[in-house]
Amino acid sequence: MLQFRVRDHMMATMSVLFALLMIVDVANARGPGLPNVMVLATGGTIAGSGASSTTVVGYTAATVGIETLLNAVPELKTVANVKGEQVFQIASENMNNDYWLKLAKRVNTLLAQDDVDGIVITHGTDTIEETSYFLNLVVKSKKPVVVVGAMRPSTAISADGPINLFNAVILAGSEEAVGKGVLVALNDQINAARDVTKNNTSTADTFRTPELGFLGYMQGNKPYFYRQSTRRHTADSEFDVSNLDVLPQVDIVYGYANMNRVAIDAFVAAGAKGVVHAGVGDGSLARPAVEPALDEARKKGVVIVRSSRVGNGIVARNGEAKDDEHDFVVSDTLNPQKARILLMLALTKTTDTKVIQRMFYAY
Repeated sequence: MLQFRVRDHMMATMSVLFALLMIVDVANARGPGLPNVMVLATGGTIAGSGASSTTVVGYTAATVGIETLLNAVPELKTVANVKGEQVFQIASENMNNDYWLKLAKRVNTLLAQDDVDGIVITHGTDTIEETSYFLNLVVKSKKPVVVVGAMRPSTAISADGPINLFNAVILAGSEEAVGKGVLVALNDQINAARDVTKNNTSTADTFRTPELGFLGYMQGNKPYFYRQSTRRHTADSEFDVSNLDVLPQVDIVYGYANMNRVAIDAFVAAGAKGVVHAGVGDGSLARPAVEPALDEARKKGVVIVRSSRVGNGIVARNGEAKDDEHDFVVSDTLNPQKARILLMLALTKTTDTKVIQRMFYAY
């Protein structure tokens, strides 16, 4: 009997030791104390190349693959356990709904894994604000998601891509970024996906949140947050694209002096389910051309959102138009391109304009 007890004790001890060794091996594989960050590459200027080291305009975007991007910043190994994946490779002016759905589904799949602490998405700057806001509405996790790009191609003198990528990985792996929604981080500045916009064609400090301001800064390999968005996002969002293969057609009509109804009628004829009117001033509607065209579109079932080309401020409901009477929706502070995204997702759930207006005030 004593012999059996000794044997059982030895076997139990060996099992415990084996388990401890396994834990140590896993810890060593992950890197002691380092977060696990997945970098998803989509192309853009950060992956671009020029004819010479001084070519900062007229370069070719989306020519460099994810492994080359990561190898160009060996310092990444000191701040995170980084893996890369090429989701697609495009210049961001070619971004479309199909790419968004593919990217969002991949992000949600990865964030559901215990071995992924955060995600960085490398992206072209032309539509970075739209992709980030789309993800802000459909990502189902509080884990950090950071969208990053560059204003100079990888071959340029003082290319900004490497330091932007380095900072983005630190941010995506940080506790400070948890629950903050999708973030856009370039030029040592942290912006909220909902509010950020590109406001200069070529300078490195192009990404700004006019009036409302940055969320914070990257300094000394650490994020510093000073504010956060109060609007619903990510894990608290009601939108879900997991079973969607297409998104409703929503188009933007730009307001200007001497505007006519041709674009509105064309979009409706082409099957638009929603139209965002980027009006002058407080989303004003030109008469007699534009307002009747939008009224007719609404009567055909097209949902109309009044936004503004100004870029700042609240579009007041029943301010420059009788929205209750027309059954229109107002965009709150969303610019036209972001209002389009929210309207697309809203239309996957409802066509009730009262419900959609509630969404615009919530997100």
